Amino acid sequence: MKISLIVAASAGLLSFLSPCVLPLVPSYLAFVAGASLSDLRRPGQAARRGLLLNALGFIVGFSLVFVAMGAAVTVVGGWLLSYRGLVQTVGGLLIILFGLYLIGILRVPFLMRQARFPLSSRPAGVLGSFAVGVVFGASWTPCVGPVLGSILTFAGTGQTVGEGTLLLAAYAAGLGVPFLLSALAVDRFLAFFGRFRPFLPVVDRVAGLLLVGVGLLLALNYMTILNAYFISLTPQWLLERL
Repeated sequence: MKISLIVAASAGLLSFLSPCVLPLVPSYLAFVAGASLSDLRRPGQAARRGLLLNALGFIVGFSLVFVAMGAAVTVVGGWLLSYRGLVQTVGGLLIILFGLYLIGILRVPFLMRQARFPLSSRPAGVLGSFAVGVVFGASWTPCVGPVLGSILTFAGTGQTVGEGTLLLAAYAAGLGVPFLLSALAVDRFLAFFGRFRPFLPVVDRVAGLLLVGVGLLLALNYMTILNAYFISLTPQWLLERL
């Protein structure tokens, strides 16, 4: 597996654990399920199935937005193919800036803005949850924005549209899988959140350090070298199935 996919999936997980996503997960679950949080603590069989389907609709919604973004930026990057070295250097420096912002060293005003959409009510059912997921994916929040922007910048250096879409699919999986697990066990998630709350500020620092490292590797062209090295370690039978 390419190291870039591992980085993208890790970035998705860090986005889920970020201070402005994790505390809102119970609210998102209650909203897409059309139920109160107390009702979700001990859902019946039908309610549990409905919650799972709505959570899947929500995840598919934001995943499609992220994947479409990945495809779009890769197409733009393809137009600049002859300047790929420059694109990688500039992209790496941009990712480093995103990382420094998350660490708290830099303040970037446009990243502090948040796109807000009226979500006081939603269409009923899975389609409604899908629509909410699309809105979530299209929103630019202070926590998700720098990480998502970095992955999109990374995708822009890819050589094919497939690489960009796969990279953003990995990011969406890193964000979506823990959300789905939270929907499957709301009580356990709430217990986990209570224990994890004191460490929320650390998540931004870890994400920032990850982005700075990735930015340096990309700017110095070491990401390509690392990808080639990890591919060389992958058994041939596995490569044929990837």
